[in-house]
Amino acid sequence: MARRSWMPLLGIMVVMLASCAMTVTAQEAAEPGVLRIATTTSLYDTGLLDELELMYEETSDVDVQITAQGTGQSLDTARRGDVDLVLVHSPSLEQEFINEGYGINERCFAYNNYIIVGPESDPAGIANMTPDEAFQAIYNAGTNETEGVAFASRGDDSGTHTREQEIWEAAGYNYTTDIRDSGAWYLESGSGMGETLTLANQREAYTLSDIGTYLALQDQLNLVQLVTGGDELLNRYSAISVNPEMAEGVNIDEANNFTDWLTSDETKDYIGNFGAEEFGQPLFTPLYPPECTEPPFNCTSCSGSMNATA
Repeated sequence: MARRSWMPLLGIMVVMLASCAMTVTAQEAAEPGVLRIATTTSLYDTGLLDELELMYEETSDVDVQITAQGTGQSLDTARRGDVDLVLVHSPSLEQEFINEGYGINERCFAYNNYIIVGPESDPAGIANMTPDEAFQAIYNAGTNETEGVAFASRGDDSGTHTREQEIWEAAGYNYTTDIRDSGAWYLESGSGMGETLTLANQREAYTLSDIGTYLALQDQLNLVQLVTGGDELLNRYSAISVNPEMAEGVNIDEANNFTDWLTSDETKDYIGNFGAEEFGQPLFTPLYPPECTEPPFNCTSCSGSMNATA
């Protein structure tokens, strides 16, 4: 009897030891001096993230490790716990990520605009149309096999790809049944914004791009801006920390510290001037309260010093 009475106690001790081991592993994986960020390619291709990485590392002594992906891929990387923070630009995908419990401490920090670019000859005649009118014209010309009409899509579940699908829907089309696989006129790069612009340039095709990446690569392209106005073209950027309760090894402290720094007035001033000298205009416009919480931005917050934990 005495020997048997040790068995429950032994089981409890094993469970406690296993729990402690798991906690230590998670703590070790967090690496206090390392911050892992998944970011949209449009922020990376413009060169802004390279500059921000250098600035933050110099002031914080933190090793910033950046992975450039589309927004959808970045959020999936975060769901796996492979990064601590995401910098993304797809409000619908961001809200889904937050509703699932993976995202916390969401804050907007900047915006720019999407544009529809294409060959100067403009074979579909979309110049100065609204975005949905332009997509209708491209679809009609493309499906009627009008010579020289093609559209290059990222096709990668990125923020830009998501916005493209939303514009197709606003234009009256079902993306899955009406657009994809609808003919040789519709191309998919499956790559980032820079690669997609290169494909569009090679094929003399139309494409949807953020203004920042287009301006950064403009000297390498023959494509021109054809549609630049419309609420559908607003492009908002947000920072979202990964919830450490949903993924082991997340460095929530460093994620929040970086977000505080990113949304500080000093960093926003830098973002607001980035690209102005080289391209003749800034590539991004910083967001400030209370404007950021109102339409059309509808951010939760864009202020610094609001650290949050799960």
